[in-house]
Amino acid sequence: MGTSVFDSILLKNSWSTQEMRNVFNDEARIQRWLDVEAALALVQADLGMIPAEAAKEIAAKSQFDQIDMDYVLHHLAITKHPLVPVVRGLEHACEGDAGEYVHFGVTTQDIIDTGLILQMKDATAILRRDLEEMAGYLLNLSVEHRNTPMMGRTLSLQAIPVTFGFKTAIWLSEIDRHLQRLDEMDARVFVGSIVGAVGTKASFGPKADAMEKAVNERLGLGTPNISWQPARDRMYEFGAVMGGINATLNKIGNQLLLLTHNEFDEIAEPFGEGQVGSSTMPHKRNPAVTENSVTVSNTLKSNINMMSDITKHEHERDGAIWKMEWKIIPEICLMLSVVTANLNFVLGGLEVKKTSMLANLDLLKGYALAERVMFALADKLGKQTAHEEVYHAAMKGIEGGITFKEALAANTAISGALTEAELDTLLDATTYVGDSPNIVDQLVSDVKAGGRIA
Repeated sequence: MGTSVFDSILLKNSWSTQEMRNVFNDEARIQRWLDVEAALALVQADLGMIPAEAAKEIAAKSQFDQIDMDYVLHHLAITKHPLVPVVRGLEHACEGDAGEYVHFGVTTQDIIDTGLILQMKDATAILRRDLEEMAGYLLNLSVEHRNTPMMGRTLSLQAIPVTFGFKTAIWLSEIDRHLQRLDEMDARVFVGSIVGAVGTKASFGPKADAMEKAVNERLGLGTPNISWQPARDRMYEFGAVMGGINATLNKIGNQLLLLTHNEFDEIAEPFGEGQVGSSTMPHKRNPAVTENSVTVSNTLKSNINMMSDITKHEHERDGAIWKMEWKIIPEICLMLSVVTANLNFVLGGLEVKKTSMLANLDLLKGYALAERVMFALADKLGKQTAHEEVYHAAMKGIEGGITFKEALAANTAISGALTEAELDTLLDATTYVGDSPNIVDQLVSDVKAGGRIA
């Protein structure tokens, strides 16, 4: 692969992971809290709950660069509280008495939960874009290799032929379903929380419902039908969907690694000029990027497992459980962005080795075509008899170290039913890929019709 193309793909996907880091760094987290505080103040002013001038000042100062972070860190050391130092920093930044109306009626969990939901929404947009990119690569591979024969494998052993496009089309169908799941979870998961100390809205008065709805709409979020402070199924659903995506990407990465083995040598990931595979073996062209995707994906699974614990809230708020999300959810998004970036790099420049695939089709000296021969004999001998005759011929031939054609020719029942020319046709592995090309075409058509993938 040319160096310029290699560098272009690498740079593009490195930027993608940096975007995800920018969603979850300290500045972004605090800014999302400030976004909620600003929306709250502006809506409360609209409803006559706080002075309009105070709300304008709060909104104007609800920017990270307007906050004195030394002041915030000083109060963090004193209060040992995750949000109060930022609230005090916003109060400190406001002119006049506007600071008196900051954080009016809400509780810490309102701001942190809603801020995290905003970060999750941002993260999902990045992930969706990267999955769409991956789907594009898989779609192109599927179309290009709809007729590229390779050996299908079941239970680790050679089975019967497929096409490489058929294999990648299956991966494409999985990615399409994950994009559908992202769409379906949107309305349920991306919901704000402006409900006060224990979710009863006691501090807001009669305008509480209107206020909550307006704040959420200003932030681009849905409004729940009841407090979800102790009901974390939304966070669990988010983790479950991310876990499902990770599971598919883990499978794809693992399969790519298997196909790169020298003994298979059917694909290779991009390898740029100057790239080094080993510090001691100069010949190595290690599938390092694919390997990294699998490594990170394997590690991510532990965070997915922990998501089941976050629904176990005690009473109306449980800090020991709730605060686990602050670690788990950002890590899931950050790690998943690395996995998608790695696989996009690999799939975007994947080398498909057709010659090796053809060679591997004959690795078993024709025995992988036993099913085909059996069904050809079924019309003449009966299916069960054909199975028995082919089975005995195959077992005897394998033990004798001869080709399948030789084994079949040595069986009088089979040689009496099929000519040599018919056997030659039946033992051409490249023509026994079933309906793979048409299946690929239909899948690609269905995926495009779904509208999630161009």
